[in-house]
Formats: sequence, structure tokens, C-alpha cells
Amino acid sequence: MLTRIQHAAIVSENFVREAKFYEAVFGMKRSRPGSAEEEKAIRTNYAVSISDGYVGVTVIGRKPGYVPGLHHFGVDVDDVDEAMRRIKKNYPEVSVLKRPSNRPFATYGAHDPEGNYFDLTQEGMSNRRDVYIEQRREQPRRIHHLKLRVMNPANIAAFYRDSFDLKEADKALEDPNYYLTDGKVTLIIAPWKMSDFEGAGIDRPGLEHIGFTVEDVAAVKKDLNALREVDSQMNERIVSEPSEGERRLALIASCRHGEHQLSSPDGIFVDLTEQ
Repeated sequence: MLTRIQHAAIVSENFVREAKFYEAVFGMKRSRPGSAEEEKAIRTNYAVSISDGYVGVTVIGRKPGYVPGLHHFGVDVDDVDEAMRRIKKNYPEVSVLKRPSNRPFATYGAHDPEGNYFDLTQEGMSNRRDVYIEQRREQPRRIHHLKLRVMNPANIAAFYRDSFDLKEADKALEDPNYYLTDGKVTLIIAPWKMSDFEGAGIDRPGLEHIGFTVEDVAAVKKDLNALREVDSQMNERIVSEPSEGERRLALIASCRHGEHQLSSPDGIFVDLTEQ
């Protein structure tokens, strides 16, 4: 089965600002900026979708009951019926749910055995629109990986690998993580342990950060500084207790792909690696 990791979703307190951050720093693009459809989405606190030419990110306005942050990811397969058949056969406890037609990417929603939610779709589905139907393009700054922390990484890696034929990348024997790739984007599945948060605030299992590959880390830092000088709303979120902030940053920095770590205006952890 051909599978592409082509979607991520962020729930944001200020989704327009959050989308503009990724546009300004990483060159991601909206499909029809300024269109009547987009203006309505902004006015109704719905969502804005942006893309790096391969992965689309839908930044969703926070609504009652939504937890802000990296919310879920999505995969595009060439045979959605086969994907659902595999899931139902091998993981009968996992549910697959038809999604409302107003979702620009998700045709179905599902979850892994630990309850981590993901979208499932196939090219040509009737609900597909916006950045998710545009012609693919290459750009120097693009999404490279998503990191998911779980209680049982071996079991969850097997679920995604076997359900979607993602290739497992080589790793060092002492590396506890699993690296599943579609050839362009990698899903990193890492263990979640409460002891990792000693001395800092504890975060639940789930998506931890999003990683970008860039042409020059120093150039991105320069662009970030320039952006924040002209717009203070683009500043990073600061952890009030410095030692706790350092502990959390060190946890993100343990990713083998990350060379520099930062946070978006909404506090989404991002790491950078050079091509």
C-alpha cells in the first residue's frame, strides 16, 4: 500500500497568527488567501490550512472542549478500503469513523491502540479541497518529521507500520525510538515516561513536536529574529520557571533529527535540521 504522511492539525488560541508564523518562517502557503471562503472560516473561528507543497497543516480555532497544541496527523493511502480492512482485521478494538464532509483532508478518522487519533483519506475523495488538492511543489523549508510519545512504542510502531506499509528506518541498538517513513516524512514513535518530566511540568502522551528540514539553520534563526523584531506577537512562549523550561527543551532536543529547537507563538515545539 502506498501511504503518504501528508497532514497535521494544530488547535490554536489564535489560528490566524499561528498560520502566519509558519508562512513567514517556513514559506508555507495558503490555497486562496483573502478569498471569501477563507474570510468566512476566519470570521467563524473555523480553521486555516497551509502547505509546504507536500504536507498540509490545518490550524484550527480552539473551540469549547478542544485542547490546544498539536492535535493529530493524517495519512493519504492509495486504497482506503484496504487500510480499513487491515485495521479491522488486526486491531478489532480500533474504531474507524466517517468524518463530516466539511473537513478539507479527513474522510475517515481512526485511532491507534493507545487512542492517538489520526485522519485517513485517499486521493479523489469528495471532501478533499484547499491545499490538499493542489499540485505538489518542492521548497527548501519543509516538514520532515512528527514525534509521537506513547506508552508502548513497539506495539504502536507495529500498528502504523503494518497497517500502512510505512518503512522502518535503521536506528542504533540503544535508540528506544521507532522511525517510520513514507520516504519523505517520518513518524517518530518514542516512549513516554513520567520520569522524563522530573523537575518540570508533565505533559500527557501524544504528539510532542513537529520537525522541519531547512537549507540553513542560521538563516532560519535570522528570519525568526527579524520577524519577532517587527511583530512581538510572534515571540516564543516563555516558561516562567527557567529550570523547567530548560528541562522541557532538553527533552525536545533529544530528537536525533533536531539541531535547533524553538516554539511557535502558540507554544508548539518545533525543531530544525539542515538538509
